[in-house]
Amino acid sequence: MDGFWDDIENAQKIQKEKNILSQVVDLFQSICESHDDFEVLVEFIEEDDSDESVTEAVDAFYAFQSKLLEAEKTILLSDKLDSYNAIVSINAGAGGTESCDWAAMLQRMLVRWAEDKKFKIRFLDQQDGDTAGIKSSAFVIEGPFAYGLLKSESGVHRLVRISPFDSGGRRHTSFASVYIDPEIDDEISVDIKQSDLKIDVYRSGGAGGQSVNTTDSAVRITHLPSGIVVTCQNERSQLQNKAQAMTVLKSRLYKLEEEKRKAESDARESEKLEIGWGAQIRSYVLHPYKLIKDHRTSFESGRPEKILDGDLDGFMDAYLRWSVSSSFEVTE
Repeated sequence: MDGFWDDIENAQKIQKEKNILSQVVDLFQSICESHDDFEVLVEFIEEDDSDESVTEAVDAFYAFQSKLLEAEKTILLSDKLDSYNAIVSINAGAGGTESCDWAAMLQRMLVRWAEDKKFKIRFLDQQDGDTAGIKSSAFVIEGPFAYGLLKSESGVHRLVRISPFDSGGRRHTSFASVYIDPEIDDEISVDIKQSDLKIDVYRSGGAGGQSVNTTDSAVRITHLPSGIVVTCQNERSQLQNKAQAMTVLKSRLYKLEEEKRKAESDARESEKLEIGWGAQIRSYVLHPYKLIKDHRTSFESGRPEKILDGDLDGFMDAYLRWSVSSSFEVTE
């Protein structure tokens, strides 16, 4: 198409939409092909009843079943914002070094999940703990349906383990919060008044030496009406950090407005409970037994090492099914 790439930004958006639609069409065609293969093999079995045909038919059935499950997940990821990139914010709860270390473990878990999916990770801001771990972190995960998949991780996460920082080898309970927002684009309009913003600039932190900026390039934006605070220090210039911080702020404000329009005005407050007892969405118990359990869906795993290494698909799938079934519950 002549002139299509003259507007690079618009062309990229259209290309993204095309890729998503192509994935759906390709999956449908693949399901049809698998179904046809299975029917042909069943006919072979009826004709010669050979062990080879039976084996091939069983393999074709499992391939067909796998693709159906993949299509089902595509249907589950049909909300307006599910296809967007995800902005991940992690904050350590009360508990000092223990909670900071737990926050770093959660960051690693989500990063490993994204890497396994071949998604791109873009860090925005990170505040290191005084002794170990991180106090807070913000980063963007870019990939197909990143937000739709990762929204299952939004909430308070609880860890029970023998503390590596306790010389007495005692068991500790730690908390950290994870919040997931969609990274919305310029097609979605969010009205932000300049008078509602408080913008602070400061020197970026780091490990020392060349990793610390000598200019005030880091940016903190506070949206006064909502109280939302966004920081960004990982870009090279103050202008770039401000632009990225505004993108994050716009995404969070849009999500807030979406919740209100869905008559769930208390949803955000219920998510942002105190990072402590009774607020957790998921518990990770490493001692005295090993079990990870999601308290919303009741999905659990006895292999915490795999989960903490990024194997989150089971929890994400259970959450998508739970959220759909919950939306159809009828209350008296």
